Amino acid sequence: MQRHIIVALCYVENMATPDLNQLITLDALLTEGSVARAARRLRLSPSAMSRALARLRETMGDPLLVRAGRGLVPTPRALAIRAQASRLVQEAEALLRPAEKLDLGRLVRTFALRASEGFAENFGPALIARLGAEAPGARLRFVLKPNKDSQPLRDGSVDLETGVVDASTAPELRMQSLFRDRFVGVVRQGHPLGKGKVTAARYAAGDHVFVSRLGRDKGPIDDALQQLGLERRIATIVDGFATALALARNSDLIASVPERHTGNLRADMHSFALPVPTPSITVSMLWHPRLDADQAHRWLRACVREVCGERFGRGEA
Repeated sequence: MQRHIIVALCYVENMATPDLNQLITLDALLTEGSVARAARRLRLSPSAMSRALARLRETMGDPLLVRAGRGLVPTPRALAIRAQASRLVQEAEALLRPAEKLDLGRLVRTFALRASEGFAENFGPALIARLGAEAPGARLRFVLKPNKDSQPLRDGSVDLETGVVDASTAPELRMQSLFRDRFVGVVRQGHPLGKGKVTAARYAAGDHVFVSRLGRDKGPIDDALQQLGLERRIATIVDGFATALALARNSDLIASVPERHTGNLRADMHSFALPVPTPSITVSMLWHPRLDADQAHRWLRACVREVCGERFGRGEA
């Protein structure tokens, strides 16, 4: 069954706006060469189709179909535009039809994923392997996330982002939680905190590397220590967990980092539970609404969600 095309084209000044529903009628009439058959094709009454033909004649300034004995024959104008009218209707119907089912084997696309170094380090290998197995023509471009600016998602330079949602996150973005994480303390092998119980006093007494993109030197851990009358010494401030762990690996500094986010980065180091209570964080993926229904993007989101779930258990909020 033919579907009506609901479109409005704006013309300047007092020019009439064409009714593109007439294109469906025109195609049916020129293809069938009969008012009755065109009416049956579009499921209209013969009288309604006759009125539609009259409107087309007025609009186009041509009779289009003229009487020849008991039938109708096309005018030269009708013959000249018949193929074009049919092609336009077919293209319009294809345009308005739902997208074809995604063929991963034929997908060729590069997805830009904005994430921290820790996310790329921990989840990147499994995610790349997953994409390669299911869609050999798809690939990931990891984009470093120096801040929480939502503009890259808005302008389309980034397809997907991972991180912690907060008040600075653009309100129109779509989001889905991936896993919960908690902070742990990390020191080099052989560090004094690697032996015995790590008390709040022992933890606070050491020199610490603090992670802050904004250059802050206090956070929830410091608030918890203050409740116990303790204060830790921040020896240096860095803007990423990978840097913090690299410094701690080669010094006596203590790093406090998200446990799940930094699993591979903490290899060959000693990790311990923090001796003070701190709130957990929820790592989510974020994307712009214009990609919500995109089949390839949906597949990518499913891959990210499942890789995170396989690595750490579901852990979703």
